Amino acid sequence: MDENIFRSTCPISSSLDLFGDKWTLLIVRDLLYHGTRTFKDFYQSEENISSARLSERLKKLEGLQALTKENHPTNKKVYIYKLTQKGKDLAPAIIDLITWGNKYLNHHISDESKKFAANLKENREIVLKELMK
Repeated sequence: MDENIFRSTCPISSSLDLFGDKWTLLIVRDLLYHGTRTFKDFYQSEENISSARLSERLKKLEGLQALTKENHPTNKKVYIYKLTQKGKDLAPAIIDLITWGNKYLNHHISDESKKFAANLKENREIVLKELMK
C-alpha cells in the first residue's frame, strides 16, 4: 500500500484516509447487506451516486483489496463485486454507525432501519457474525 496517502500515523486518521469519504462505506454497507452486487445495483441506490464517482470508489476498494470483481456468469460485460475478508472486517464500524444514527437521528431513520437497529441492540454478535459470512 502506498504510504504517501496517509496524513499521519494515527489509526483513526489513516483509516479515514482510506474509507472516510461520503461513498465508500455506503458501498461496503450495500455489499454487507445485499451480498454480491453489480455496478447497476449500486448506481440505483437511493443515495444517487454518480457513475464516475461510483467507478472511482469501486476501483479504490478493489485496490485496497476490500472487494473483488469478477465477470457475471451470464453477461461478460457485467461485473459482480464481492467483499473480501478485509472488507467484511468493516462490519463492526458500520454497525456502530447504524447504532449511533438510530440513537441520535431516529426522527430521520426509516422504519426498516429502526427495526434493523433494534435487532442489533438485542442480537449484535449474531447480526455481526451473519454480516461477516
